[in-house]
Amino acid sequence: MAPVQPAQEPIHTNQQGMELALAQARLALAAGEVPVGAAVVDEAGRVLALAHNQTGQTGDPTAHSELLALQAAQKGRGRARLSGCTLYVTLEPCAMCTGAALLARVDAIVFGAFDPEAGCCGSVIDLTDGLLHRAPRCIGGVREEECLALLQAYFQARR
Repeated sequence: MAPVQPAQEPIHTNQQGMELALAQARLALAAGEVPVGAAVVDEAGRVLALAHNQTGQTGDPTAHSELLALQAAQKGRGRARLSGCTLYVTLEPCAMCTGAALLARVDAIVFGAFDPEAGCCGSVIDLTDGLLHRAPRCIGGVREEECLALLQAYFQARR
């Protein structure tokens, strides 16, 4: 998990929030990880946590950027609930990460690239449809081309 530096300006747009997640995805790519990054921002626009995938570095298949960011934000807030917060992530969350966001009670999930193989915010299944828990607002496709380009660069280099 990256230490959070106070933002000079509060984050007020999805574009700004996704820039934070993209910066984390670039760190993941540089580290040889699947380039997915995440950020948690509170209702005042304060950045609570930043993280990128670390499954390869840690050998932990649950070390997804979303889980790491949610855990850091919860620790920083001193409570499990992240009501009023938005989770920004460069790739549509999988079932594990969507479930964690639901349980953390984030108000919104904003993601960049859609994941037609494992996405659980509408692509494969929609765990945010309100059947399981209070449903967060879900917005996909924010800076999608930039998010996809990082993923494509990673997978092309591995072939």
